[in-house]
Amino acid sequence: MKNNFLSLLVLFFVCINSARAQSQLIDRVVATVGSNIVLQSDVEMQYAQYLAQGEKEDPEAKCYILQQLLTQKLLAQQAAIDSIEISESQVDDELNRRMRYMTQQAGGRERLETFLNRSILQYKEEMRPNVAEQLKAEMMQHNIVQNIDVTPLEVIRYFEGLNQDSLPSFDTEIEIGEIVIEPKLTKEEKNQFREKAERYRQQVLDGSDFGTIARLYSEDGSSTHGGELDFATRDAYVKEFSAQAFTLDQGEISEVFETQFGFHFLQVLERRGEEVKVRHVLIKNKPTQASMDRAKAKIDSVYNLVKEGEVSFHTAASLYSDNQESKFNGGMVINEHAETRTTMTPTDQLDATTFKAIDPLEEGEYSEPFEFTDQRGERMYKFNYLKTRIPPHEANLEQDFAKIKEAATQDKINRKLSEWFESRQKRTYIHVHEDYDDCDVLKIWTADPMNTDLASN
Repeated sequence: MKNNFLSLLVLFFVCINSARAQSQLIDRVVATVGSNIVLQSDVEMQYAQYLAQGEKEDPEAKCYILQQLLTQKLLAQQAAIDSIEISESQVDDELNRRMRYMTQQAGGRERLETFLNRSILQYKEEMRPNVAEQLKAEMMQHNIVQNIDVTPLEVIRYFEGLNQDSLPSFDTEIEIGEIVIEPKLTKEEKNQFREKAERYRQQVLDGSDFGTIARLYSEDGSSTHGGELDFATRDAYVKEFSAQAFTLDQGEISEVFETQFGFHFLQVLERRGEEVKVRHVLIKNKPTQASMDRAKAKIDSVYNLVKEGEVSFHTAASLYSDNQESKFNGGMVINEHAETRTTMTPTDQLDATTFKAIDPLEEGEYSEPFEFTDQRGERMYKFNYLKTRIPPHEANLEQDFAKIKEAATQDKINRKLSEWFESRQKRTYIHVHEDYDDCDVLKIWTADPMNTDLASN
């Protein structure tokens, strides 16, 4: 996967550099929106990114890219009229977010700068105007639709307006709760991991190369890069890590300290304004058999309290569960794949262990406590509560009101945006170069508003 990404990344920047070199010779205006212009190089840059994502060459894709750029220009122009401002810090945060992602995927700052053929600072300054315009356009679009909601009557009318002979079908969905107990280490049990981190730190102090120690022993994803992390602001790290990274002098090595991830020590490599670049070694706290036994005893005790009716499931979850995402929701699991907050989850989105525990249950029943491994690879115990099971069915208002409401809301948002764009297009000078005359998606942008009005009368 990583090799594939690097190949695509190389292609991306080769395409970008090629587009830039070409743009110096033949760049031209391909569209005008009011006082704003779209250059051919803008389209080529985004088309290069489209190819870098593994898509096949498709000239029609440039039609859609230009449509997106026209939309962005029109929204940004209205944002300027409405005095919508984006702060420099907002632009910086978005640029930093993108650079962190690209740096991580490229395998380090130096490798990314090699692909870019420029420093990250230079690249960020080149990207700044476009990112600022994108953020203004997004804010403008949010302002247009932020107050849109639908009433129950509108949901019913939307559903009744659908083709009743081709309604969507839904697979089995469930609503489940969970109580999770994580193994907790005693101070004595943690000492073995602290001492290991202390030994590695001492090796560095005695002259061993920090990067080599990190590659050999660190239990963090950055170990392959010698423990190096990219430039980041204070809020990018947990507070214990930031406290060390932003108080040490350049070149200084920290004491061993603990975070929720385990024991670390770090070295400050470079400071730049409000950002710092560090490298670190992490030794994770791993559960001992004794800690797992204690967690098992606790989950069994909570399970018995709930099953015997001495404590309700929702109360037990808020009192005892270690899952911070569900415990304050009465233990009910939120479907993280859904666009809106819902506790209904299709069974094909469950992990195999949870599905096996839930599958034999009837509504209102609890699974036996069982050991599982979470997405971080951490071992713990839990038991589940099956509140609702909806079998496969054709969409209907009784069982799927929330989904239908979501679709009705999106339909209303789309109609609102269409109305907004149509009204602004009639009052804004828009011109698209004749090279794009064959783009069907651009017809609405190139149609004569006067002719459109006459045709509708």
